[in-house]
Amino acid sequence: MTPNQILIVSIISLLIFILPAFGISKLFEKVGTPGWKAWIPFYNTWEMIRIADRPKHWFFWQFIPVVGWFVTLGIFIEFIKCFNKFSFWEHALTALVPFIYFPYVGLAKDTRFIGPEGVRHYRKSAVREWIDAGVFAIVAATLIRTFVFEAYVIPTGSMEKTLLINDFLFVSKLSYGPRIPNTPLAIPFVHATLPGSDMKSYSELIKLPYSRWFPSPIKRNDVVVFNFPAGDTVINRPEYQSANPYYDVARQLGKGNIDIGRKMILANPEEFPLVIRPVDKKENYIKRCVAIAGDTLSVRDGRVFINSQPGFEPPFSQIRYEVETNGQPFNADVMKEEYNIDIDDPNDLSNMGGNKFVMLLTNKALEKIKTSGLAKSIKPILYLPDNQAQTALSTLFPYDAAHKWTIDEFGPLWVPEKGKTLTLTNENYTLYERAIRVYEHNEFEQRDGQFWLNGKPVTSYTFKMNYYWMMGDNRHESQDSRFWGFVPEDHVVGEAWIIWMSLKNGIRWNRLFRSIN
Repeated sequence: MTPNQILIVSIISLLIFILPAFGISKLFEKVGTPGWKAWIPFYNTWEMIRIADRPKHWFFWQFIPVVGWFVTLGIFIEFIKCFNKFSFWEHALTALVPFIYFPYVGLAKDTRFIGPEGVRHYRKSAVREWIDAGVFAIVAATLIRTFVFEAYVIPTGSMEKTLLINDFLFVSKLSYGPRIPNTPLAIPFVHATLPGSDMKSYSELIKLPYSRWFPSPIKRNDVVVFNFPAGDTVINRPEYQSANPYYDVARQLGKGNIDIGRKMILANPEEFPLVIRPVDKKENYIKRCVAIAGDTLSVRDGRVFINSQPGFEPPFSQIRYEVETNGQPFNADVMKEEYNIDIDDPNDLSNMGGNKFVMLLTNKALEKIKTSGLAKSIKPILYLPDNQAQTALSTLFPYDAAHKWTIDEFGPLWVPEKGKTLTLTNENYTLYERAIRVYEHNEFEQRDGQFWLNGKPVTSYTFKMNYYWMMGDNRHESQDSRFWGFVPEDHVVGEAWIIWMSLKNGIRWNRLFRSIN
């Protein structure tokens, strides 16, 4: 395990086993068991199981990572029942604050031991049975959502036609290793805010460092769900959020100068109410990982190259083409079946005049249309540096005049790799400054012709994490790494696994239970 993982285990073990030990020792003494046994982790729960006469195999379930912690809390509850504590709130206090509740019960003069026989004579009311079942369901579902898989719905068209709006996915947390939440104190089943409000759904009273159980590397071309890297600061109004990120707004207001834009935003808190979010509460995004740590990425004429070799082209990735047809009218069914084009959707098909059209074509559709005889000529519509329609440079990473990149002509760019050292230059400062300063938590700046790291002049930097480059399959309609840069490994949520439901004017039956490639 990594040092962070060892730290997490130590903290949780302290909370579960050591802190309640004083109270447990007092309860042991009331039973006639030596109090010193309460101070030995795991041995104390073995004694609790013996005293409560519960199945011995419960003890061994405690050694399962993560799940075992909750088994231990269950043992605590079974143990406290032996002291005539059966109410919901008594069990809640046992599970949530045993280091307070156990001493309270253990030191109380009226506490009496009724033993496992007394527990067996107790009968819960029907209401209590429902409450306990509900609490168990919430805990179980929260564990599954946090550590195994999570449901996710596609909100935008950035991954079309691979993934469609209102595709419902299962996202596997096991593919890259379950990530321990940075903010464990949170309301179950919601993300950053409470439904129907702008109130936070979590507390930062406890904040844990990044840790991932049984980490496994992201593979090139995986479809990945991750926390939006530029979502640490959010303008907390519906028209902004991650759809119109704070940093983009600041650059727009400052006409390219983000510092001027920041001052304008801070001077108008009613128009621009700001919220700072921890990593695990940033908005979730889904894209394809086109480059992994250590790769050198380029985009040339709209095509991705990795380490100077042509990159993987997803079969349903799409860009716009100018298509001159042979003049025959379009058949709606044929266009949909053969080319995945909805002729009534101006985003898929628009007329440029005469027999010339703009078509949004996947790679599969492009190959079909080339051989069908439908088109006289086909050429991609690209955003190149000499194209007047190119995306404004100020909106593209790294937001400087030195890198005259567009969405179709980008790089070359090296993706940082953990343990690898980068020589710092004037040319690459803007490319890696945010990763070094924000994601890796350093004071880093360029001043007086030198680079300063945590108050010391440096000429190089060694990265602490792996990074990834994410792009949408809908290459001309995707807010992705070309706009906000690298995705750090601590932002990775999981791998998109399977489509379990898809809706558009009803159920899209042909998409149900489809794996994601």
